[in-house]
Amino acid sequence: MCIRDRPCCDMARSGAEPERRAEDGRVTDFARRHPYWSVIIAVVCAVLIWMIFAIWPAWLVDLIGRKKIFLNALFNGITLGGLYFLVASGFTLIFGLMRNVNLAHGSLYLLGGYIGYEVADHTGYWLLAFPAAFLIVGALGVLLQLVVFRRMEGQDLRQTLVTIGISIVVADLMLWGWGGDFYNINAPSWLSGPLETILVTAQKRSGDLVYLKYPLLRIVIFLAAVAIGVAMWLLLNRTKIGMLIRAGVDDRDMLSASGTRIHLVFLGVFAFGAGLAGVAGVVGGTFQSIAPGEDIRFLLASLVVVIVGGMGSIPGAALGALLIGLAEQFGSVYMPTYAVVLTFLIMVGVLAFRPQGLMGRS
Repeated sequence: MCIRDRPCCDMARSGAEPERRAEDGRVTDFARRHPYWSVIIAVVCAVLIWMIFAIWPAWLVDLIGRKKIFLNALFNGITLGGLYFLVASGFTLIFGLMRNVNLAHGSLYLLGGYIGYEVADHTGYWLLAFPAAFLIVGALGVLLQLVVFRRMEGQDLRQTLVTIGISIVVADLMLWGWGGDFYNINAPSWLSGPLETILVTAQKRSGDLVYLKYPLLRIVIFLAAVAIGVAMWLLLNRTKIGMLIRAGVDDRDMLSASGTRIHLVFLGVFAFGAGLAGVAGVVGGTFQSIAPGEDIRFLLASLVVVIVGGMGSIPGAALGALLIGLAEQFGSVYMPTYAVVLTFLIMVGVLAFRPQGLMGRS
């Protein structure tokens, strides 16, 4: 497409190159403008690394509890952040990048979980649940884009009200079809059991070291989330398709005038974002569970992640998901009464001091 139409590629590239340079120099600019905060962040990171790898002295154990509890909370927060990223990455493509207010995104997550459960239960193949959920939920995303969002472009209030209604209808249909029970997708046997890590949790009186054991399934899912995030960032920032998508977001009319079928591009983006929500539903049903109400929970989590990280930013979604996941897990362990409040305090703090998000464009 871009080879035949050189002006289209030139405009996309000209819009993408400045943003790429801005992203590359963001960390350097922050360190130059905020030297004190940079020092504080560096000290916090150094202390955290010491707490992870060192053998804790007795006074630290008396202060915050056993190291095993701390490390479990840390890794649970990281892996939960990976799940939040899978949901929020599709949401940031649809809401943050395309400016489509899809409040039915949580329903897509839950539907993907139910589809994955049925496929894995009937076929016995856990891996087959992922492409099935991606394709079916992605096809539903295509339908939403054609029937709802294309007719309401730029009408945020109408999109909000319509997608809220759709989410309610879909939630009732899923409740009718699968009931109010909890479902868990069984992972294959080669992913079951713990993996012994190199992290020391304690030292016995005999001098032997006790190493942390962590579920292999959660580690694999987190690594898959990282791989998906890197692939999405490369797609949006290092390919011609990504240039077209970002150029269409910045100036849709100009890109359409150059001959590019921008509606087909956005249709593919919407389908991909919806499919990611379906894949995230399979992941969530594997190491947690799926049940009525999970759609609202993950919709709210996606909103918070996108607000904290910055609209349309894949690295921002990753950072926001990591912060929210860690806040939930550490809050539930050390401040169970205020665990929910802690998440929204992070969002309020970001909105107060950096309204565009931690890695969003001003």
